[in-house]
Amino acid sequence: MNTVANVLDSAPPPSPTALTIGSFDGVHLGHRRLLDALVEGASQRGLLPAAMTLDPHPRQFFAPHNAPNILTSNGQKARLLAAAGVQTHFVLPFDAQVARMEPECFVRDIVLGRCNARLLVVGHDFRFGRAAAGTHDYLQENADRFGLEVTQVEALVLGGQLVCSTFIRERILQGEVDALRAYLGRDYAIEGRVVSGRGMGAQIGYPTANIAPHNSAIPAHGVYAAETLVDGTAWPSAVNIGIAPTIRSEEVLIESHLLGYAGDLEGKTVEVVFHRRLRPEKKFPSLDALTAAIAADVEAVRAHFQGVNPAR
Repeated sequence: MNTVANVLDSAPPPSPTALTIGSFDGVHLGHRRLLDALVEGASQRGLLPAAMTLDPHPRQFFAPHNAPNILTSNGQKARLLAAAGVQTHFVLPFDAQVARMEPECFVRDIVLGRCNARLLVVGHDFRFGRAAAGTHDYLQENADRFGLEVTQVEALVLGGQLVCSTFIRERILQGEVDALRAYLGRDYAIEGRVVSGRGMGAQIGYPTANIAPHNSAIPAHGVYAAETLVDGTAWPSAVNIGIAPTIRSEEVLIESHLLGYAGDLEGKTVEVVFHRRLRPEKKFPSLDALTAAIAADVEAVRAHFQGVNPAR
């Protein structure tokens, strides 16, 4: 059973833990390598596998004007960590006080005191504490004093490319969603709440769920073959991302037309799982031309899913 708890508000777990720490944005294959090492190390030592994530992302705290677009919502991250074998998920609220903590204080108060860690598994670029002064070398030099075993996991490089959140984020923003499975280990997905829209899709026969993705990394403008997950069921979908230039919308919209779905989705939280980009966004000369293009997009989505079980 996986539990999620604010590390500063909850009692330390009664069982000693094997712990890893990071933002884990995307929970990509590089992260999975780290998590696999964590779970294996915990099993070998009879420890509870645990992860501590930071919320918000440190770059959102230090540079909110230049913060990265997030690859996974808190809910998605919790589910992905649990699927990787993490049994206790600590969330550390990242604020000025945490950012100012000296490395020794962080280890003693948080890693040992709050997380009851006996094994700490860190990545190749792990830094912590005031001015990022805490390093793997620091941990190794002080491991005996802390009573803490420390192991480091090397970065994952595939085809000469370092697998990292920044690289994946760049591919998403270019609309290259069909290439992401090689680095994520799954298709890229955005989770968001369905909000009221203009109703134009319903007027032309293709009603859409209008999804508010908050600060998610949004793929490039265009039309995508995707799935929309509603209450655990996956529906093949034609998804348009853009500003709807034919009808002069100014805000970026994510509009998903669920093939075969007839219910009201407003207010629900759904997940859009992207398979491939069908075409870039385009302005059409009339609503009739737009309607014809959407019909073609829907048929392209049907063709994409022929012989494919949409439920994953």
